[in-house]
Amino acid sequence: MANKDLIIKHKRAKGDDGYRTFSIRIKEEIVSKLDNISTQTGHSRNELIGLLLEYEIENCRVEEK
Repeated sequence: MANKDLIIKHKRAKGDDGYRTFSIRIKEEIVSKLDNISTQTGHSRNELIGLLLEYEIENCRVEEK
């Protein structure tokens, strides 16, 4: 007879996956553009925002005073 035990593993602590959740405020125009790219590429809005932020962080520079 097969083992019918239900094995429940410990849940990861919130934030333990290396991600953080937070809210941002952006213009409707930007949301619309993100939605268009999302429709064209099949990526979620969240994925696109992450990709765009990573790119910009790696390619920006802070101007000295």
